Amino acid sequence: MKITFSDIDLPKNGAVIIGVSDSLKLGPIATKLDKIAGGLLSRAIKLGKFKGDKGEVIPLIAPTGTDLDLVLICGIGKDESRTTLIEQAVGGSIVPVLNKHKAKKATFILEKVKNDDELAANIAYGAILRSYTFDKYRTTVKEDKKPSFKELNIATSSASDAEKIFAKLEKIADGVFLARDVVTEPPNVLYPESYAEIIKKDLTKLGVVVKILNVKQMEKLGMGSLLGVGQGSIKDSRLVVMEWNGKGKADADFPLALVGKGVTFDTGGISIKPAAGMEDMKYDMGGSAAVVGAMKALAGRKAKVNVVGVVGLVENMPGHNAQRPSDVVVSMSGQTIEVLNTDAEGRLVLADALWYTQENYKPNNIIDLATLTGAITIALGQEYAGLFSNDDTLSENLAKAGKATGEKLWRFPMGDEYDKLIDSPIADMQNISSGKGAGSITAAQFLLRFIQKGTNWAHLDIAGVAWTKEAKDTCPKGATAFGVKLLENYVAENFEK
Repeated sequence: MKITFSDIDLPKNGAVIIGVSDSLKLGPIATKLDKIAGGLLSRAIKLGKFKGDKGEVIPLIAPTGTDLDLVLICGIGKDESRTTLIEQAVGGSIVPVLNKHKAKKATFILEKVKNDDELAANIAYGAILRSYTFDKYRTTVKEDKKPSFKELNIATSSASDAEKIFAKLEKIADGVFLARDVVTEPPNVLYPESYAEIIKKDLTKLGVVVKILNVKQMEKLGMGSLLGVGQGSIKDSRLVVMEWNGKGKADADFPLALVGKGVTFDTGGISIKPAAGMEDMKYDMGGSAAVVGAMKALAGRKAKVNVVGVVGLVENMPGHNAQRPSDVVVSMSGQTIEVLNTDAEGRLVLADALWYTQENYKPNNIIDLATLTGAITIALGQEYAGLFSNDDTLSENLAKAGKATGEKLWRFPMGDEYDKLIDSPIADMQNISSGKGAGSITAAQFLLRFIQKGTNWAHLDIAGVAWTKEAKDTCPKGATAFGVKLLENYVAENFEK
């Protein structure tokens, strides 16, 4: 979608959107249009019980005497309590309405609004996020079913300032779109090797240094935990490392590391999943997508910080050489793991990815993201991701970032009583709990065993929020890219100020 900003004026053609707050007052340009339309706008506001809330949109027939295609009255929320998320939701709310009415371009008029530069930028950002589509494999879509809305202009008294704010937001949207793309790709197209090449192609041009480790290189490093997961597939596993050195070559430290689980398809392996719903397991690499998208967002906006991203990419298949329940593998850390359930594979991938990251980059803070457990969905549904951590400050700052971006987190307890549930009688640990319940917590306890002393660590279990079956304010049905906005905000607030 093309986004532009301009001074306030009534457009000559296309659709026009009149932003109205809870005051229900029309500005000079809107009043002018109301007069041309014979009072249609003011009557619609009065008779339609319109309150000016975000998400309220009234479509009106364009008045005669103009070349306009459509007029929308759009609520922009209360002047005194409008938040960034409300502003973005306003932008998202107009996209389906404009597509429904086959509008190709629109001008959103903002008059006499406080902080209209931020409001304008956030409306544009919300519209961009909501406009996402993935139609590359559809060959029979009729023209009248295709999204028509392609161009949005925001008319505001602070056009130049709004454009500067939006420039950063647009780069974050680029990261969100990349994450949504890779999650949505079918698993016959997106597998470890192809995924690694997508990452390299997309991020290298932004200045990110991308390194790809193949099976032989990982064998040499002793990554038996990660490699065991992928050994049943004909698609070889990969580990991808992304270095963004935003502070320049003179500063080689990486205080922050982001690590993601990238199971490009998860059958469950020998512990095979039920057939019903298995098609959803193409998004079992949602944690890696969040890391990749965040790295693109940070590099795109030239973030003044050094960050390393690491993603372990595997395909979990029940092949002739697949890992068996009761196998014992040796992780890169040297710790041994009894694999009791091959469908608890994400933690095996992360174990080596986390250790590799710490050994090579010594980050003070490490955050991993993974669609790790079904148990987290039982606990939190589709509203929150689970947060597990060994550090209160890191947890609090991540929770703040989640609240600011709408990617909400809920912290869970951890402790010795949970940890002993993954002790194995024949190895250092087992990959599932010996009891029932607390499945998300014991999975996090497993990961904590691969966090080195002195490292601040947080684990985000995003299994319930990586995909949505219903459209949301700024996200259509499908891949959400949960974590991209959260991580970008966390970096901006904690490493760039």
